[in-house]
Amino acid sequence: MEIKTVGVLGCGLMGSGIAQVCAASGYKTVVREVDQAFLDKGLGRIRKFMDDGVAKGKTTAESRDATLANLSGTTTFDAMKDCDLIIEAIVENLDDKRETYAALERVVGDRAIFVSNTSSLCITELAATTTRPDRFAGLHFFNPVPIMKLVEVIRALTTSDETYQAVFAFAQSLGKEPITAPDRPGFIVNRLLVPYLLDAIRAYENGLGTLEDIDKGMKLGCGYPMGPFTLLDFVGLDTTYYIANIMFEEFREPAYAPPPLLKRMVLAGRMGRKSGRGFYTYTP
Repeated sequence: MEIKTVGVLGCGLMGSGIAQVCAASGYKTVVREVDQAFLDKGLGRIRKFMDDGVAKGKTTAESRDATLANLSGTTTFDAMKDCDLIIEAIVENLDDKRETYAALERVVGDRAIFVSNTSSLCITELAATTTRPDRFAGLHFFNPVPIMKLVEVIRALTTSDETYQAVFAFAQSLGKEPITAPDRPGFIVNRLLVPYLLDAIRAYENGLGTLEDIDKGMKLGCGYPMGPFTLLDFVGLDTTYYIANIMFEEFREPAYAPPPLLKRMVLAGRMGRKSGRGFYTYTP
């Protein structure tokens, strides 16, 4: 399965990062958003990231220009008809994904591979909503995509050997370090990370220490690059809450149940950095 042209569905924080690394790796990349405003915002994020890289000497102007030349944006599905691989990075909603796949399949070729960047949904279930379950897999990137080296490759029960090998090799071609993860909620990283984050919230609720002391303890005592509450705010409290609910629904283990404080913060709109307030307060 030769991959020359890549499509990316969604130009948000994850989608724009994925589109950037694909274009930077030499693939003709088409990124699709639901409207022009969202598309312009995502493409602007890519340009700013690359302009900043040039200014800091982390990349060259020639490399930036080559990446941007490989990249194009669209608000239609028709522009993705020639894509060999399509990476879906839209909202974590099964119905929305199903509708998107159906619209896409009306225009793309039969040999095109679909992959989802979902962080929690069942890949086998997503594959079953398409007419190509053998050419469907999970490809879970981490934020910020241009910097984080890891990619989880998830194989559905229906994924063919050829598709799995093509997707794994594609991840390597992006300069990433892929690992194979099981098709279970949380895959590998979130299966281990989310209970840790939830336990940190429970510990704080029970008066173990201040936010700052717990964060400092895990940074300096365990060598983590950031403490659990800084990480929660960075990932997004709503994202963590969503993943935790799916994991609890699947396994029914108390360790995966969202703590009451997390639920109330999400209901209050305190999502972390992206909303300006989470466990910490952020100024523009």
